[in-house]
Amino acid sequence: MDFFSDLSGKRVVVTGACGVVGRWIVDAFVAAGASLCLTDAQADALDAHAGSVALGPDGFSYAADLTEERSIDGLISEIAGRWGAADVLVNNAGIYPSGFLLDIPTEEFDRIFSVNLRAPFILTRGIARQMIETGVKGSVINISSGASRKMRRTVVPYCTSKTALDRLTKGFAIELAEFGIRVNALEPGFAAGSSVSSLTDEHISNTIAAIPLGRPSSPADVANGLLYLASDASAYVTGATLTIDGGNSIGSLAVHQAKKHPL
Repeated sequence: MDFFSDLSGKRVVVTGACGVVGRWIVDAFVAAGASLCLTDAQADALDAHAGSVALGPDGFSYAADLTEERSIDGLISEIAGRWGAADVLVNNAGIYPSGFLLDIPTEEFDRIFSVNLRAPFILTRGIARQMIETGVKGSVINISSGASRKMRRTVVPYCTSKTALDRLTKGFAIELAEFGIRVNALEPGFAAGSSVSSLTDEHISNTIAAIPLGRPSSPADVANGLLYLASDASAYVTGATLTIDGGNSIGSLAVHQAKKHPL
């Protein structure tokens, strides 16, 4: 393990725990020795996942619908009752539906922002209050995306929600700094396989082909950045965005001139 990978005794909340990246995040914290609160809207999948990993001595799972404030408040209350406060919150849950702006219903637009932006606001507000009350100098990590800076056709609401999440990250960072609570964003690289937002084989292959470093993200890529931001190794880091995406968000490899290769 790296020097920042021991999080024994830390209590960590992970939303969207049953997704591809969510499972990588959970595995990273399990390996680091943390106690976990896993939450996801898919209750059956959550129960199965929670039963298959070591959640720690006081770990637990709690199914929550992040589109419903009452459900989020129930999660926040459960954390208070069991732990008093968490040490780390990872706002990982997100949805990535596809559609042209002219075709997207208002209800779908609202749902995207409800999960990708409103829920992190409500959760961070509630859990930060608990941290302040109990004197925890915690860490909040928002899982963002290079899409916050690189617009993509058919997923404009997603891109826009991630741009807003980056601004929310900086806003919370500047307001919570006086309490010793750090708030940062992590942008993982491309990882296919979401059951919530399915991608075609053609989309997956085209995306991977355009990544400068030539491959999709791996669990180790996510873990290295995540554990750094969760640990004291990043004690002087707040309001930052850590991008670990193989260069996917810096530009395009597509070349339309006759010369296709470097000299």
